[in-house]
Amino acid sequence: MRLLLCLLAALRLSAFDQTPFEHERSRTVLQLDPGADNPRNSEGSFVTLKDGRVLFIYTAYYGKSGADDGAARLMAVESNDAGLTWSKPRTAIENHGRKNVMSVSLLRLKSGRIGLFYLVKNGWTDCHVVMRTSSDEAATWSEPMRVGQAPGYFVLNNDRVIQTSKGRLVVPLAFHRSRGSDPDSGRSFDARAIAQWLISDDEGATWAESSSWWAMPVRSDSGLQEPGVVELADGSLFSWARTDAGFQYGFRSTDAGRTWSPPEPTSLASPVSPASIRRIPGSADLLCLHNDHSGQFPFKKGFRTPLVASLSKDGGRAWTGHRLLEGDPDGWYCYTAIHYVGDSVLLAYCAGDSTKRSRLNHLRIRRVSLSWLTGP
Repeated sequence: MRLLLCLLAALRLSAFDQTPFEHERSRTVLQLDPGADNPRNSEGSFVTLKDGRVLFIYTAYYGKSGADDGAARLMAVESNDAGLTWSKPRTAIENHGRKNVMSVSLLRLKSGRIGLFYLVKNGWTDCHVVMRTSSDEAATWSEPMRVGQAPGYFVLNNDRVIQTSKGRLVVPLAFHRSRGSDPDSGRSFDARAIAQWLISDDEGATWAESSSWWAMPVRSDSGLQEPGVVELADGSLFSWARTDAGFQYGFRSTDAGRTWSPPEPTSLASPVSPASIRRIPGSADLLCLHNDHSGQFPFKKGFRTPLVASLSKDGGRAWTGHRLLEGDPDGWYCYTAIHYVGDSVLLAYCAGDSTKRSRLNHLRIRRVSLSWLTGP
């Protein structure tokens, strides 16, 4: 009987080991794999230009190391057919950090300009966010302006910055304290993050910290890492962070990000892996891309798989309508950017496997039908 159960379990896993799931409703449109002198292509963000082109800027590592502190620049690809085909990569922003530049958020500002946010990593005691703007549809960029002046190691995930309906910029950050002073030693870095938020009412000319910041309310080796934020239909804000407690933790703000409720576990069962959430255009519903460890689909404990799209109709309290996008039990899917184009959504994410050298080194863009994601 035990042998039969093991065989059935293996068959169940193998049924999902056919990734990516390609069909007319969900298919890969671009795969950026590592190559010679390009050990890693990693997370990015989209924006639609005024002439209809879709621009995607991502982190491309060069040299020998694809580690988080390896040398990297920002590269760009474009599509003039709503994401069906893509141009060859070109350099968007050259490396001007002592280690690298990485983790892009692109945003069409209410002024009409494009905002470009990313991390400048100088070492394990200095990582900070900068902002550039473009008034000529990403042909040129302003000089980088620091977002917040406090020293330290701050993490802004890709595709995270929002501008609310009333024009306020909200930047969700994870702050990691330093255990030592050596910028080149990982021993100086404390993985236990606190969550905080920066806000600006003048499109980045000046910044203020929210009066709330939060640490993990239970014992944790991760703290509240890699937070994100979304504006709900009623104008309130929902924020979330990855943890090692088995769930994403959530926060809420009813004053446009000035104060935040204490962190509480959400219903998003998850490994220590970021979730990505966006409102669906013309709807109050939320779309979430996450590694679903609820048991709805097979998963390996601790692995960033499967990649699942889920919907919420109540502001992130409950999630339904789960759609499996990547199901390889040895896969590694995370850092998803979400961008709506007509009746489809573009998803860009790291798509490696469980081997350490491959986890974050492959970048995939998938085009998915919204009717399939939101249908019965």
